[in-house]
Amino acid sequence: MTPRITLGGGSSPVSQIHDQISGLIGSGQLAPGEPLPSVRQLAKDLAVAPGTVAKAYRSLEQEGLLTTRIGGGTRVSEDAGSTSAAVLQSAQALARTATDEGLSIEEATRILRAVWPDRDPRSGPDRSRYEPPEIRPPSRARNPGSGP
Repeated sequence: MTPRITLGGGSSPVSQIHDQISGLIGSGQLAPGEPLPSVRQLAKDLAVAPGTVAKAYRSLEQEGLLTTRIGGGTRVSEDAGSTSAAVLQSAQALARTATDEGLSIEEATRILRAVWPDRDPRSGPDRSRYEPPEIRPPSRARNPGSGP
């Protein structure tokens, strides 16, 4: 059975569908080869136009996460891998802490983006520990025409 996909405020329905399915695959809740609802069925369930779901599915296909075959439906790609247990546990801990502190997912995402290292993830694993940059108050340069 496919985990439930829901729509809320914030980003576009296409982005929400894409992100939720991608997250379900990455977390292992949707396994390789597992079928997804048809475009029409998911559109009906979410009360959106079929083109909205089709656009999200196409984007996920282009990323290699889904495969679609005429007559065979849409399935999670056999090449789609899930995220490591360590990353999942850390994400769950972040979600718990953020909700305990009253943060929305958008606020938690904004914070995560702010501390994310500026490194291309395709370049391979970075074995060094990432330390966020030190945040310093703006310097107070003296105005040349003011006082001593």
